[in-house]
Amino acid sequence: MISGMRRRTFLTGVGATIGGLALSRPAIAAASGAETVELPFTNGARSLAAYPQKRPLIVLTSRPVQLETPFAVFDESLLTPNDAFFVRWHLAGVPTSVDPAQYALTVRGLVDKPATISLAELRTGFAPAEVTAVCECAGNSRGFFQPRVAGGQWANGAMGNARWRGARLKDVLARAGVAGTAKTVRFSGMDRPVLAGTPSFKKSLDVDIADGDDVLLAYEMNGEPLPLLNGFPVRLVVPGWYATYWVKMLNDIEVRDAPDDNFWMTTAYRVPAAPCGCQEPGTKVPTVPISKLTVRSFITNLVPGASVDRQGQVAVRGIAFDSGSGIAKVMFSSDNGASWSQAALGADEGRYGFREWSASFSSEPGKRYALQCAATSVDGSTQPSAATWNASGYMRNAVETLDVAAAS
Repeated sequence: MISGMRRRTFLTGVGATIGGLALSRPAIAAASGAETVELPFTNGARSLAAYPQKRPLIVLTSRPVQLETPFAVFDESLLTPNDAFFVRWHLAGVPTSVDPAQYALTVRGLVDKPATISLAELRTGFAPAEVTAVCECAGNSRGFFQPRVAGGQWANGAMGNARWRGARLKDVLARAGVAGTAKTVRFSGMDRPVLAGTPSFKKSLDVDIADGDDVLLAYEMNGEPLPLLNGFPVRLVVPGWYATYWVKMLNDIEVRDAPDDNFWMTTAYRVPAAPCGCQEPGTKVPTVPISKLTVRSFITNLVPGASVDRQGQVAVRGIAFDSGSGIAKVMFSSDNGASWSQAALGADEGRYGFREWSASFSSEPGKRYALQCAATSVDGSTQPSAATWNASGYMRNAVETLDVAAAS
Protein backbone atom coordinates (compact mmCIF):
# COMPACT_ATOMS: atom_id res chain seq x y z
CA MET A 1 0.00 0.00 0.00
CA ILE A 2 1.24 3.47 -0.84
CA SER A 3 -0.50 6.51 0.50
CA GLY A 4 0.21 10.21 -0.01
CA MET A 5 1.22 12.36 2.93
CA ARG A 6 -1.28 14.81 4.36
CA ARG A 7 -0.22 16.94 7.29
CA ARG A 8 -2.94 15.57 9.58
CA THR A 9 -2.12 11.96 8.67
CA PHE A 10 1.58 12.58 9.08
CA LEU A 11 1.25 14.12 12.51
CA THR A 12 -1.19 11.59 13.92
CA GLY A 13 0.00 8.54 12.01
CA VAL A 14 -0.87 4.88 12.22
CA GLY A 15 2.34 3.15 13.30
CA ALA A 16 3.70 0.04 11.62
CA THR A 17 2.00 -1.81 8.78
CA ILE A 18 2.23 -5.55 8.26
CA GLY A 19 5.15 -6.32 5.97
CA GLY A 20 6.02 -2.68 5.46
CA LEU A 21 6.83 0.62 7.06
CA ALA A 22 4.71 3.56 8.09
CA LEU A 23 5.19 6.91 9.73
CA SER A 24 3.56 7.76 13.02
CA ARG A 25 3.37 10.90 15.11
CA PRO A 26 6.75 12.62 15.56
CA ALA A 27 7.52 13.39 19.18
CA ILE A 28 9.12 16.67 20.17
CA ALA A 29 12.25 15.58 21.98
CA ALA A 30 13.91 16.88 25.09
CA ALA A 31 17.68 17.04 24.82
CA SER A 32 19.24 17.74 28.19
CA GLY A 33 15.94 19.21 29.26
CA ALA A 34 15.65 21.50 26.22
CA GLU A 35 13.38 21.21 23.20
CA THR A 36 15.45 23.49 21.00
CA VAL A 37 19.03 23.94 19.88
CA GLU A 38 20.78 27.10 18.73
CA LEU A 39 22.81 26.70 15.56
CA PRO A 40 25.82 29.05 15.29
CA PHE A 41 24.40 31.65 12.91
CA THR A 42 21.67 34.29 12.80
CA ASN A 43 18.15 32.87 13.34
CA GLY A 44 19.67 29.55 14.30
CA ALA A 45 17.04 28.42 16.83
CA ARG A 46 15.68 24.98 15.89
CA SER A 47 13.31 22.47 17.45
CA LEU A 48 14.24 18.86 18.05
CA ALA A 49 11.85 16.11 17.03
CA ALA A 50 11.90 12.31 17.18
CA TYR A 51 10.26 11.06 13.99
CA PRO A 52 9.52 7.35 13.45
CA GLN A 53 12.74 5.34 13.11
CA LYS A 54 14.68 8.46 14.12
CA ARG A 55 16.26 9.69 17.34
CA PRO A 56 15.74 13.40 18.12
CA LEU A 57 16.99 15.37 15.13
CA ILE A 58 17.10 19.07 14.32
CA VAL A 59 13.99 20.21 12.44
CA LEU A 60 14.59 22.52 9.52
CA THR A 61 11.06 22.13 8.13
CA SER A 62 8.25 19.68 8.82
CA ARG A 63 6.58 19.93 5.42
CA PRO A 64 8.42 18.73 3.45
CA VAL A 65 10.37 16.90 6.13
CA GLN A 66 13.92 18.19 6.53
CA LEU A 67 15.89 16.97 9.54
CA GLU A 68 19.52 17.73 10.37
CA THR A 69 21.90 15.40 12.19
CA PRO A 70 23.23 16.90 15.46
CA PHE A 71 26.94 17.30 14.81
CA ALA A 72 28.01 15.30 17.89
CA VAL A 73 26.73 12.19 16.09
CA PHE A 74 29.70 12.30 13.72
CA ASP A 75 32.02 11.56 16.65
CA GLU A 76 30.13 8.37 17.53
CA SER A 77 31.39 6.29 14.61
CA LEU A 78 32.45 6.59 10.97
CA LEU A 79 29.12 5.11 9.88
CA THR A 80 26.26 7.48 10.65
CA PRO A 81 23.52 5.48 12.45
CA ASN A 82 20.33 5.08 10.46
CA ASP A 83 18.25 6.68 13.20
CA ALA A 84 20.48 9.79 13.12
CA PHE A 85 20.85 10.14 9.34
CA PHE A 86 19.70 13.49 7.97
CA VAL A 87 16.46 13.78 5.96
CA ARG A 88 15.81 16.01 2.96
CA TRP A 89 12.61 15.83 0.88
CA HIS A 90 11.82 18.35 -1.84
CA LEU A 91 8.09 17.73 -2.09
CA ALA A 92 5.55 17.43 0.72
CA GLY A 93 3.59 14.58 -0.87
CA VAL A 94 5.68 11.80 0.64
CA PRO A 95 4.06 8.38 1.19
CA THR A 96 3.48 7.61 4.85
CA SER A 97 3.54 3.85 4.28
CA VAL A 98 4.99 1.45 1.74
CA ASP A 99 4.15 -2.25 1.42
CA PRO A 100 7.28 -3.91 0.00
CA ALA A 101 5.17 -6.74 -1.46
CA GLN A 102 3.43 -4.20 -3.70
CA TYR A 103 6.54 -2.21 -4.62
CA ALA A 104 7.40 -2.06 -8.32
CA LEU A 105 10.30 -0.38 -10.13
CA THR A 106 9.58 0.48 -13.76
CA VAL A 107 12.40 0.53 -16.32
CA ARG A 108 11.29 2.09 -19.59
CA GLY A 109 12.19 4.38 -22.47
CA LEU A 110 14.99 3.50 -24.89
CA VAL A 111 15.36 -0.10 -23.78
CA ASP A 112 14.86 -3.38 -25.61
CA LYS A 113 12.89 -4.98 -22.79
CA PRO A 114 10.86 -2.61 -20.61
CA ALA A 115 10.45 -4.14 -17.18
CA THR A 116 8.63 -3.90 -13.88
CA ILE A 117 10.84 -5.21 -11.09
CA SER A 118 9.62 -6.19 -7.64
CA LEU A 119 11.65 -5.62 -4.48
CA ALA A 120 12.12 -9.38 -4.09
CA GLU A 121 13.46 -9.62 -7.63
CA LEU A 122 15.78 -6.68 -7.09
CA ARG A 123 17.15 -8.46 -4.02
CA THR A 124 17.50 -11.94 -5.50
CA GLY A 125 17.68 -11.49 -9.26
CA PHE A 126 20.79 -9.30 -9.35
CA ALA A 127 24.21 -9.73 -7.76
CA PRO A 128 24.31 -7.60 -4.60
CA ALA A 129 26.96 -4.92 -4.26
CA GLU A 130 28.06 -2.75 -1.35
CA VAL A 131 29.68 0.67 -1.14
CA THR A 132 30.43 2.91 1.83
CA ALA A 133 29.68 6.45 0.75
CA VAL A 134 28.90 9.92 2.06
CA CYS A 135 25.49 11.33 1.19
CA GLU A 136 25.67 15.13 1.48
CA CYS A 137 23.02 17.72 0.71
CA ALA A 138 24.26 20.33 -1.78
CA GLY A 139 23.12 23.02 0.68
CA ASN A 140 24.93 21.57 3.67
CA SER A 141 26.36 24.48 5.72
CA ARG A 142 24.27 27.07 3.81
CA GLY A 143 23.49 28.88 7.06
CA PHE A 144 27.12 30.06 7.24
CA PHE A 145 27.10 31.83 3.86
CA GLN A 146 27.81 35.56 3.97
CA PRO A 147 25.98 37.37 2.51
CA ARG A 148 23.10 35.07 3.42
CA VAL A 149 21.29 33.29 0.59
CA ALA A 150 17.80 31.85 0.20
CA GLY A 151 17.10 28.21 0.94
CA GLY A 152 17.25 25.86 3.89
CA GLN A 153 19.62 27.24 6.50
CA TRP A 154 21.51 24.07 7.37
CA ALA A 155 24.50 23.96 9.69
CA ASN A 156 27.04 21.17 9.02
CA GLY A 157 24.75 18.21 9.71
CA ALA A 158 23.08 17.68 6.32
CA MET A 159 25.38 14.78 5.57
CA GLY A 160 25.96 11.19 6.60
CA ASN A 161 28.13 8.19 5.84
CA ALA A 162 26.59 4.75 5.40
CA ARG A 163 27.28 1.30 4.00
CA TRP A 164 24.81 0.90 1.14
CA ARG A 165 23.82 -2.48 -0.32
CA GLY A 166 21.76 -3.10 -3.41
CA ALA A 167 21.75 -4.02 -7.08
CA ARG A 168 24.06 -2.24 -9.48
CA LEU A 169 22.14 0.13 -11.72
CA LYS A 170 24.27 -1.01 -14.66
CA ASP A 171 23.09 -4.60 -14.18
CA VAL A 172 19.43 -3.55 -14.20
CA LEU A 173 19.99 -1.44 -17.32
CA ALA A 174 21.93 -4.23 -19.01
CA ARG A 175 19.07 -6.65 -18.50
CA ALA A 176 16.67 -4.11 -20.02
CA GLY A 177 19.03 -3.51 -22.95
CA VAL A 178 19.87 0.17 -23.38
CA ALA A 179 19.64 1.51 -26.93
CA GLY A 180 22.81 2.82 -28.54
CA THR A 181 21.20 6.24 -29.00
CA ALA A 182 20.63 6.70 -25.25
CA LYS A 183 22.20 9.77 -23.67
CA THR A 184 20.64 10.15 -20.22
CA VAL A 185 18.84 8.12 -17.58
CA ARG A 186 16.08 9.88 -15.62
CA PHE A 187 14.99 8.84 -12.12
CA SER A 188 11.87 9.66 -10.13
CA GLY A 189 10.33 8.45 -6.89
CA MET A 190 7.03 8.22 -5.05
CA ASP A 191 7.01 11.74 -3.61
CA ARG A 192 4.51 14.09 -5.24
CA PRO A 193 3.90 17.85 -5.29
CA VAL A 194 1.00 19.20 -3.27
CA LEU A 195 0.20 22.03 -5.69
CA ALA A 196 -0.56 21.41 -9.35
CA GLY A 197 2.02 23.96 -10.52
CA THR A 198 4.93 22.39 -8.64
CA PRO A 199 7.19 20.31 -10.90
CA SER A 200 7.61 16.64 -10.00
CA PHE A 201 11.03 15.78 -8.64
CA LYS A 202 13.16 14.12 -11.33
CA LYS A 203 16.92 13.83 -11.71
CA SER A 204 19.10 12.55 -14.53
CA LEU A 205 22.56 11.13 -15.06
CA ASP A 206 24.47 10.80 -18.28
CA VAL A 207 24.56 7.19 -19.45
CA ASP A 208 28.28 6.82 -18.75
CA ILE A 209 27.77 7.90 -15.11
CA ALA A 210 24.72 5.63 -14.70
CA ASP A 211 26.83 2.74 -16.00
CA GLY A 212 29.40 3.12 -13.22
CA ASP A 213 30.26 0.12 -11.05
CA ASP A 214 29.40 1.90 -7.78
CA VAL A 215 25.98 3.36 -8.66
CA LEU A 216 23.43 1.31 -6.75
CA LEU A 217 19.72 0.76 -6.37
CA ALA A 218 20.10 0.43 -2.62
CA TYR A 219 17.65 -1.50 -0.45
CA GLU A 220 19.84 -1.67 2.67
CA MET A 221 21.64 0.94 4.72
CA ASN A 222 24.15 -0.13 7.37
CA GLY A 223 22.88 -3.70 7.15
CA GLU A 224 19.18 -2.86 7.60
CA PRO A 225 16.30 -1.84 5.33
CA LEU A 226 16.33 1.87 4.58
CA PRO A 227 14.37 4.02 7.03
CA LEU A 228 11.19 5.25 5.40
CA LEU A 229 12.34 8.87 5.59
CA ASN A 230 15.60 7.94 3.87
CA GLY A 231 13.89 6.34 0.90
CA PHE A 232 12.50 2.88 1.76
CA PRO A 233 12.27 0.57 -0.02
CA VAL A 234 14.83 1.61 -2.67
CA ARG A 235 16.91 4.71 -3.28
CA LEU A 236 19.46 5.58 -5.89
CA VAL A 237 23.01 5.83 -4.53
CA VAL A 238 25.49 7.85 -6.60
CA PRO A 239 28.77 7.79 -4.64
CA GLY A 240 30.80 10.97 -4.86
CA TRP A 241 27.84 13.05 -6.13
CA TYR A 242 25.58 15.35 -4.15
CA ALA A 243 22.44 13.92 -2.57
CA THR A 244 20.09 15.64 -5.01
CA TYR A 245 20.81 12.72 -7.37
CA TRP A 246 20.18 10.08 -4.70
CA VAL A 247 16.47 9.77 -5.51
CA LYS A 248 14.46 8.29 -2.63
CA MET A 249 11.57 5.81 -2.89
CA LEU A 250 12.77 5.23 -6.44
CA ASN A 251 10.09 3.68 -8.62
CA ASP A 252 10.76 4.87 -12.17
CA ILE A 253 13.80 4.75 -14.45
CA GLU A 254 13.52 6.22 -17.94
CA VAL A 255 16.27 5.93 -20.55
CA ARG A 256 16.27 8.95 -22.88
CA ASP A 257 18.02 10.17 -26.02
CA ALA A 258 18.34 13.82 -24.96
CA PRO A 259 19.56 15.94 -22.06
CA ASP A 260 16.95 16.35 -19.34
CA ASP A 261 15.03 19.63 -19.60
CA ASN A 262 12.99 19.29 -16.40
CA PHE A 263 13.05 22.00 -13.71
CA TRP A 264 15.28 20.09 -11.29
CA MET A 265 18.05 19.88 -13.90
CA THR A 266 17.75 23.12 -15.88
CA THR A 267 16.75 25.59 -13.15
CA ALA A 268 17.32 24.10 -9.70
CA TYR A 269 20.59 22.65 -8.38
CA ARG A 270 22.86 24.62 -10.64
CA VAL A 271 26.17 26.24 -9.74
CA PRO A 272 28.46 28.77 -11.42
CA ALA A 273 30.35 27.20 -14.31
CA ALA A 274 33.67 28.57 -12.99
CA PRO A 275 35.98 25.84 -11.57
CA CYS A 276 35.54 27.29 -8.06
CA GLY A 277 31.74 27.11 -8.37
CA CYS A 278 31.69 30.69 -7.13
CA GLN A 279 30.57 34.16 -8.11
CA GLU A 280 30.56 37.68 -6.73
CA PRO A 281 27.38 38.59 -4.83
CA GLY A 282 24.95 40.48 -7.04
CA THR A 283 26.32 39.10 -10.32
CA LYS A 284 24.80 36.69 -12.82
CA VAL A 285 27.05 34.03 -14.31
CA PRO A 286 26.70 30.94 -16.54
CA THR A 287 25.71 27.86 -14.57
CA VAL A 288 25.93 24.08 -14.87
CA PRO A 289 24.14 21.29 -12.99
CA ILE A 290 25.79 20.52 -9.66
CA SER A 291 27.56 17.18 -9.63
CA LYS A 292 30.49 15.96 -7.51
CA LEU A 293 31.21 16.57 -3.83
CA THR A 294 33.95 18.94 -2.76
CA VAL A 295 36.70 17.90 -0.36
CA ARG A 296 35.86 18.66 3.29
CA SER A 297 37.12 18.02 6.80
CA PHE A 298 35.76 18.63 10.28
CA ILE A 299 36.77 18.38 13.92
CA THR A 300 34.27 16.10 15.66
CA ASN A 301 35.35 15.60 19.28
CA LEU A 302 35.35 19.25 20.35
CA VAL A 303 32.70 21.95 20.14
CA PRO A 304 33.09 25.73 19.77
CA GLY A 305 33.89 27.35 23.10
CA ALA A 306 34.95 24.08 24.72
CA SER A 307 37.24 24.13 27.73
CA VAL A 308 40.25 21.83 27.29
CA ASP A 309 42.87 20.58 29.73
CA ARG A 310 44.69 23.50 31.32
CA GLN A 311 48.08 21.99 30.52
CA GLY A 312 49.19 19.01 28.48
CA GLN A 313 48.44 17.29 25.19
CA VAL A 314 44.90 17.77 23.90
CA ALA A 315 43.63 15.06 21.55
CA VAL A 316 41.76 16.20 18.45
CA ARG A 317 40.02 13.96 15.96
CA GLY A 318 37.74 14.38 13.02
CA ILE A 319 36.59 13.24 9.60
CA ALA A 320 37.41 14.07 6.00
CA PHE A 321 35.89 13.08 2.66
CA ASP A 322 35.80 13.99 -1.00
CA SER A 323 34.14 12.86 -4.24
CA GLY A 324 35.92 9.53 -4.34
CA SER A 325 39.56 10.08 -5.23
CA GLY A 326 40.33 9.46 -1.55
CA ILE A 327 41.93 11.55 1.20
CA ALA A 328 45.68 12.01 0.76
CA LYS A 329 46.30 14.00 3.93
CA VAL A 330 44.77 16.21 6.59
CA MET A 331 46.70 19.12 8.06
CA PHE A 332 45.97 20.46 11.55
CA SER A 333 46.58 23.87 13.11
CA SER A 334 45.97 25.10 16.66
CA ASP A 335 46.96 28.72 15.98
CA ASN A 336 44.46 29.86 13.35
CA GLY A 337 46.56 28.60 10.46
CA ALA A 338 49.87 30.23 11.40
CA SER A 339 51.52 26.80 11.56
CA TRP A 340 50.43 23.33 10.47
CA SER A 341 51.26 19.70 11.23
CA GLN A 342 50.12 16.58 9.42
CA ALA A 343 47.41 14.59 11.16
CA ALA A 344 47.41 10.81 11.36
CA LEU A 345 44.86 9.13 9.10
CA GLY A 346 42.72 6.26 10.31
CA ALA A 347 41.93 3.11 8.38
CA ASP A 348 40.68 3.57 4.83
CA GLU A 349 37.11 2.26 4.92
CA GLY A 350 36.42 3.11 1.28
CA ARG A 351 37.28 6.01 -1.00
CA TYR A 352 33.76 7.48 -0.93
CA GLY A 353 33.31 7.41 2.84
CA PHE A 354 34.44 9.36 5.88
CA ARG A 355 38.17 9.04 6.65
CA GLU A 356 39.05 9.45 10.30
CA TRP A 357 42.02 11.59 11.30
CA SER A 358 43.66 12.49 14.62
CA ALA A 359 46.11 15.08 15.95
CA SER A 360 47.01 16.84 19.20
CA PHE A 361 48.33 20.13 20.52
CA SER A 362 49.96 21.34 23.74
CA SER A 363 47.79 23.52 25.96
CA GLU A 364 48.83 26.15 28.47
CA PRO A 365 46.71 27.54 31.33
CA GLY A 366 44.33 30.31 30.27
CA LYS A 367 45.38 30.28 26.63
CA ARG A 368 42.89 30.32 23.74
CA TYR A 369 43.30 28.24 20.59
CA ALA A 370 41.80 28.52 17.10
CA LEU A 371 41.74 24.98 15.74
CA GLN A 372 41.62 24.29 12.01
CA CYS A 373 41.85 21.27 9.74
CA ALA A 374 42.37 21.15 5.99
CA ALA A 375 42.09 18.07 3.79
CA THR A 376 43.77 17.31 0.47
CA SER A 377 42.37 14.70 -1.91
CA VAL A 378 44.41 12.18 -3.85
CA ASP A 379 43.48 14.14 -7.00
CA GLY A 380 45.06 17.28 -5.50
CA SER A 381 41.85 19.09 -4.53
CA THR A 382 42.17 21.21 -1.39
CA GLN A 383 39.88 23.22 0.84
CA PRO A 384 39.93 26.99 0.39
CA SER A 385 41.12 28.95 3.40
CA ALA A 386 38.27 31.44 2.92
CA ALA A 387 34.71 30.55 1.98
CA THR A 388 33.68 31.09 -1.62
CA TRP A 389 30.16 32.29 -2.43
CA ASN A 390 27.40 31.42 -4.88
CA ALA A 391 23.79 32.54 -5.09
CA SER A 392 22.38 29.08 -4.27
CA GLY A 393 24.48 28.45 -1.17
CA TYR A 394 25.90 25.20 -2.50
CA MET A 395 29.19 23.29 -2.09
CA ARG A 396 30.59 25.16 0.92
CA ASN A 397 33.90 23.54 1.88
CA ALA A 398 36.06 26.26 3.44
CA VAL A 399 38.49 25.45 6.23
CA GLU A 400 36.50 25.56 9.49
CA THR A 401 37.79 27.33 12.64
CA LEU A 402 36.88 26.05 16.09
CA ASP A 403 37.79 28.18 19.11
CA VAL A 404 38.58 26.52 22.44
CA ALA A 405 40.26 27.66 25.65
CA ALA A 406 42.44 26.02 28.29
CA ALA A 407 41.32 26.41 31.87
CA SER A 408 43.22 28.95 33.95
